[in-house]
Amino acid sequence: MTRRGRLARAAAIALVAVGLGPAIVGAQVFIASKPHPEFWIAPVFITANVAPKDVRTGGPLTLQVSFSVAPPPARNPSEFAQDIYLLWPGELVGTDGADGADPTLMRQVEGAGFKVLVHGRAPYTARNRVLMGTGAGAAAAKDLGGAVFVTFARPEGLARGAKPASYVRIPWKPELASLDWVPRLELAARGVITPRRVSWLEETFWGRRHIITLSFGDVGYSSLYPFYFGNRDRVIPLAADFSRLAINFSEVTHLKIDEMVPTTTSRRMSETRENTESFSIPLLAADGTVPQTLKVQFVYFRGRLPWRPILLSALLLGLGNMTGPIIGNLVRRLARWVRERIHFGKEATRRATGQVPSPETLARIRPGETTYDDVLKLTGGEPEEEQRLPSGEIRSMIYRGQTMVPNRGRRFGWFATVNHWEVEHREVQIDFEHERVRDIQARIRRTRLAQPPPA
Repeated sequence: MTRRGRLARAAAIALVAVGLGPAIVGAQVFIASKPHPEFWIAPVFITANVAPKDVRTGGPLTLQVSFSVAPPPARNPSEFAQDIYLLWPGELVGTDGADGADPTLMRQVEGAGFKVLVHGRAPYTARNRVLMGTGAGAAAAKDLGGAVFVTFARPEGLARGAKPASYVRIPWKPELASLDWVPRLELAARGVITPRRVSWLEETFWGRRHIITLSFGDVGYSSLYPFYFGNRDRVIPLAADFSRLAINFSEVTHLKIDEMVPTTTSRRMSETRENTESFSIPLLAADGTVPQTLKVQFVYFRGRLPWRPILLSALLLGLGNMTGPIIGNLVRRLARWVRERIHFGKEATRRATGQVPSPETLARIRPGETTYDDVLKLTGGEPEEEQRLPSGEIRSMIYRGQTMVPNRGRRFGWFATVNHWEVEHREVQIDFEHERVRDIQARIRRTRLAQPPPA
């Protein structure tokens, strides 16, 4: 294997490893009529055009497969002219049953042990290279007569959830090997756009997500791989030419892209379509069949703006402003009830408020000797002061405080219920006359409360 081939294979495998959805649609491999073909396919352009109506209706999506045949140098294309086949995963839109199907395709499919489910004819045209990129429509296309196809599967495989595959016979035309013409197939495929499962919250805000995936070289399906395996000697390789997978989204003002794989996908506004955004990756030529994939997860919203997230956000904001005070009040009440009725710890914990000098501190204060400044040094803090008029020579310091002790009831380990609170009110008054202590009074009052007073 050449170095370029190894790099291409590694890059393509990396594209698959980053996480692909279950619904994959894209041209897979081209197959020659004769073994060991001496030509290549180049270039290849696989394009899907997506509009909001395609998502709403959920019907088939028309995919465009543009390609050419690259002959060996100095060889006349007529020397290897032959029908070309396209192996495609998924079901194409056509007529149900095998009656009227192309006999050549019938023999190949049924000979491999498969059953024809649908048959039909796909538009097969060619566009002149001079008109490419000019916006010229179908009127400028050259009709090449159509390409017949059959959709097949094993009935037992369908019962297990396997997806069918399609086989398209592309008649040989001189335009296939021409430098002036680019042939194109238009395939109406089912199940190209699939819904993505998201949470109900995401879907409520943005609507249902969808996924579209294009691929080339992916033959790993139960209905497709056995057929590929039997024809792998006729697989036409992809030449080292400019090829790509592309998805065009119209009405991009109503489009939101959630994810694209790979992350290196080129994203830009279309040069030929108005209000259209294009996502594309190059197709790498490799030694052998290597899957290469482009996946986009998206959502179309209605209106000029994505009204769902805006409206719901405003609604939630309004409800928050209305219910915020109510919820806040309930939370505060609940917290207070827990603080009053539930005690945590193995022993009752005292709750003390205020500041009252201890008996030891009061014993160091001596009437007639201890001054006002001495008392402040001993007790500290900022006590309440009272002055008696008119002289102002007599004043008092007053200290107040209380201690609450819960009376515990039922216990559950470290938790206990509170029956009531034992409250002890303390008050100490120190009187001064001419800046010296005249008298000390200490008062204690005990009460029982069903709940402690608010802090």
